Amino acid sequence: MSAAPAPQPGIMEIELYQGGASKVDGVADVVKLSSNENPHGPSPAAMAAAQAALAEMNRYPNTDHASLRAAIAEVHDGLDPDRIVCGVGSDEIIHLLCQCFAGPGDEVLHTHHGFLMYAISARAAGAVPVSAPERDRRVDVDALLDAATERTRLVFIANPANPTGTLLGGQDLVRLADGLPGDCLLVLDGAYAEFAEDFDGGLNLAGTRANVFATRTFSKMYGLGGMRVGWGYGPREVIDVLNRVRGPFNLSSVALAAAEAAVGDRDFVAMCRADNARQRARLRAGLTALGIPSDPSEANFVLARFGDETEAAGCDAFLRSRGVIVRHPRSYGLPHCLRMSVGDAAGTDRLLDALAAWRAG
Repeated sequence: MSAAPAPQPGIMEIELYQGGASKVDGVADVVKLSSNENPHGPSPAAMAAAQAALAEMNRYPNTDHASLRAAIAEVHDGLDPDRIVCGVGSDEIIHLLCQCFAGPGDEVLHTHHGFLMYAISARAAGAVPVSAPERDRRVDVDALLDAATERTRLVFIANPANPTGTLLGGQDLVRLADGLPGDCLLVLDGAYAEFAEDFDGGLNLAGTRANVFATRTFSKMYGLGGMRVGWGYGPREVIDVLNRVRGPFNLSSVALAAAEAAVGDRDFVAMCRADNARQRARLRAGLTALGIPSDPSEANFVLARFGDETEAAGCDAFLRSRGVIVRHPRSYGLPHCLRMSVGDAAGTDRLLDALAAWRAG
């Protein structure tokens, strides 16, 4: 028998990505707080637009995403639609950046608790992922600058960070961009930027610097995780490169219609942001009252810290027995923590009640 073909170097080093669980064996009524989804669902306008687009599923979608890019630029005042690229979630944008700008012999730098897709996409491109330490679960600019070498081609920063929820301020971002090697691209992953107050997710920096690129997603604030739509903004030269390898029909007509309607529904976004802030504050206050520490979060989740991995795993198991599903981020180097998505009022009540019952023991 002939031998199976060998994969490219680095592929077999990739650990399969595990999404947040959505069910518990033997428990019928569950609340899913493991994937940072919008508990309010998508905008009614997005649902109506998707429904209308179904009638033309036999037609290929447009390849340039011009209407969606124009809608994004209108909402984010001052953006140039020609400097926007759309992808299958921000995951595809991350993957394309690695494919286009890193390869064998190159390094892709990220923080120790950074989003797992950074290392996965780096290895898929044949590059070497390099992890820089964080300081108290926050991005450490000096550590990143110390870890950057002449082989570093990309630096990924999730801001607000996943799974910690912490935010790196604007001046620190400028210092990082200024200090990186000249041929290195700083990528600011703003998947949760819409939840942070008075923060543009690095879009202004990406619009004024040749070495900065920003990514965003419709999966979180806009409630379109199942549609898989994301976008990136940056130098025209980078956009031109990405569009040369991006699949021409990477986004369906239904997804494009839903995303365009979602980004235009500013009232729905404002409601979701305000409710997330309320429930996030309730969750943190409840954790504090139970003696469970957490850092201030600028996202739609809170990272709760426990004494050790055993205690965190015990709490996780208890919550699941009550039908409350959170995320145990062992793979992010945080085995003593649980990441808890911010739900609606009922979901927050249920989580806090279950945590109180676990603490009471």
